[in-house]
Amino acid sequence: MRAVDALSFDVGAGEIFGLVGPDGAGKTTTLRMLAGILPPDSGTAIIAGVDVVREPERAKHMLSYMPQRFGLYEELSVDENIRFYADLFGVPPDERNQRAMQLLRAAGLSEYRSRFAGQLSGGMKQKLGLVCALIHRPKVVLLDEPTTGVDPVSRRDFWRILYELLAEGVAILTSTAYLDEAERCHRVALLHHGKLLFCDEPARLKANMTKSVIVIRSADPRHLRSTLEGFSGISSLVLHGDGVRIVVDDAALRIPEFRTKLKGANVSFDWIDVVEPAIEDIFVDVVSAKGTSHG
Repeated sequence: MRAVDALSFDVGAGEIFGLVGPDGAGKTTTLRMLAGILPPDSGTAIIAGVDVVREPERAKHMLSYMPQRFGLYEELSVDENIRFYADLFGVPPDERNQRAMQLLRAAGLSEYRSRFAGQLSGGMKQKLGLVCALIHRPKVVLLDEPTTGVDPVSRRDFWRILYELLAEGVAILTSTAYLDEAERCHRVALLHHGKLLFCDEPARLKANMTKSVIVIRSADPRHLRSTLEGFSGISSLVLHGDGVRIVVDDAALRIPEFRTKLKGANVSFDWIDVVEPAIEDIFVDVVSAKGTSHG
């Protein structure tokens, strides 16, 4: 099986483009090829006008790649890590200091400049990794699930930094395990077994969804889900907080049907109604249709 199969997309300056998909979809492979780390079997990848396949070393100065485990040196301080990465890219000291102050302030790390990287929390390490990745003012930023395992406050700070980068005309390509983050992207692409299934703006994807999303709340959502399994018209069914979230073919038809069947089965529920679809609903529906479960 091919890790990435005939994949084609573009990311513009000043845009955040999100790659979503289950494990094994090809997200990391795609980013590694774009970073010039992994050569593709065929095709081309252009970064800021430079062919990554033919000129990988030249392309590296145009981009920053932040893998899932960024290579911070834990025995070095925050400042020393930044200086190391600035030296790698030949950033002059005056420019480095000015840029570091700007990025550290945005990341909320200004008061931790002398702290060893190994003493930082997971979220702070990720923000420091982003600061190091941005120190040479790249035109393209490649991020591989950068906020996985990061606390909510640090996730919010991380995304604030990304949005501030847009004013510099940076193109940002990020993969994410959090589908709520996909909503923050200008465009989203779903990968499945290395193939591109859809690519569009989140609002357009939701507007073009032909199915409906129903939420049913219950004091016992697991029992509710097991009862609903096998009902007609359901294409995906997932636990969601204190209830279940269901993608159905026709909400007007299915809601009365579900009410009747649940009451007949003596399954109590508190509320049932149609809700606006989210990227997660599209993701789960499409992947379920391909015969893949979503955890």
